Amino acid sequence: MDVRDDVTELLAGFSLFADLSSAERERVAHTFKEAWFAEGERILRQGISGGSAFYVILEGSAGIRVDGVERWSLKPGEFFGEISSLLGEVAVADIMALTPLRCLVLDGDQLESFLVSHPKVMYRVLQGEARKVRNTTQWQN
Repeated sequence: MDVRDDVTELLAGFSLFADLSSAERERVAHTFKEAWFAEGERILRQGISGGSAFYVILEGSAGIRVDGVERWSLKPGEFFGEISSLLGEVAVADIMALTPLRCLVLDGDQLESFLVSHPKVMYRVLQGEARKVRNTTQWQN
């Protein structure tokens, strides 16, 4: 099995890409790059990293740390880096690989055009943002 076939199959199981056809998921697999991170590796640094990329987790898990406090973990099918990519600002949290991590990566300057050309994915990202706002509200209580 080709590596890209593997990615296309993984994408089929993720709600972010659930509304795309097989051909569209295959194009996504060829548009994004892949990246691997070792357990404990910091991918984004709060207040420092910014606008660099949008990440979708294929395998493994990542932790979200805000001001040194563990807040949440991300699993396959979930994403990060969208806020700093869309706003061109520094990351609002540290993102650390909790386990060996395999991600799809899209350069931050390509995210807007990707989302505009894939409105169903844009809607799923918006749903993800709504969940993050809800969770953040819960952290503050």
